[in-house]
Amino acid sequence: MAETVLVTGGSGYIAGWCVTELLRRGYDVRTTVRGAHREKAVTEAVSSAVDPAGRLTFAVADLTADDGWEDALRDVTYVLHVASPLGANTDASADLVTPARDGALRVLRAATDAGVKRVVMTSAANAASPSSYATAGVTDETLWTDPDDPTLIPYRRSKTVAERAAWDFMDRCDGPTELVTVLPGAVFGPVLTTDNIGSVGIIARMLTGKMPGVPRIGLEIVDVRDLVDVHVRAMTAPEAAGQRFLATGEFTWMVEMARTLREGLGDDGRKVPTRQIPDFAVRLAARFRDPSLREITPSLGRRNRHSTDKTRRVLDWRPRPTRQTLLDCANSLIAHHAV
Repeated sequence: MAETVLVTGGSGYIAGWCVTELLRRGYDVRTTVRGAHREKAVTEAVSSAVDPAGRLTFAVADLTADDGWEDALRDVTYVLHVASPLGANTDASADLVTPARDGALRVLRAATDAGVKRVVMTSAANAASPSSYATAGVTDETLWTDPDDPTLIPYRRSKTVAERAAWDFMDRCDGPTELVTVLPGAVFGPVLTTDNIGSVGIIARMLTGKMPGVPRIGLEIVDVRDLVDVHVRAMTAPEAAGQRFLATGEFTWMVEMARTLREGLGDDGRKVPTRQIPDFAVRLAARFRDPSLREITPSLGRRNRHSTDKTRRVLDWRPRPTRQTLLDCANSLIAHHAV
């Protein structure tokens, strides 16, 4: 019989691709949804890339509640904990930190109670970065972001606190369950559906011309398909147990992303802005016109990068070029009439 993998949050962008790739590789997959009404949409999204052939099942479970997790973990061999609950749209860190931490612990308790072999949890490269973006250089998995730094934006704090809590929990656990964490950069690539496109929304806004220009921000872009590959490799490689793995790609300024799209898409890329907005203009807009920009202002001009040497060495990971990821992403959005 095929081994069963539980993927949390099947309606999410990364989770949908996890479900798809696991089915391609012959696993039985169970995925959690917050309500049964979401099952049809997930099935349709996955079916656009692979035939589930009766090997995809669902469990109704919410990361903010205990109900349903015992049933979700029954007869499961591996867990890919990809989902993270989103709090209210506010500056308060607790609105993101508490549900992210408690959700991770809820999954781990259920997994260890069920005797699952291994849990692979999605963290973020920003959980292995200098707390202050003023520090340049290259960091690896041995570095931990300081969650008590008052300058941290809520998202970075939530990812760091949730991963720390997961490792602390496993340190106290005597059972057979193992933990691995994967720390991705900015995730782009093709979409399975336009219902939930996550970070790909940045590319969509660039294609529609809704951005007057691009801020001086650099991203370490990882293709969603390569990120899923890391998760599956980390799930099965014996030497991966108890390890953190960075999954970041080439450091690319947004203006370079824009030029790639303009040059590679022809007429479809004509609306992509290639003008770089000065830092002072972004800060003024964040202060007086658009508070949502406040979270990106610490990133302006920063050059901190991450090393994936360990991931390449231990998991034999070979991500695709950033240019391919960006163009595949854009063409997928166009094909899905998302722009």
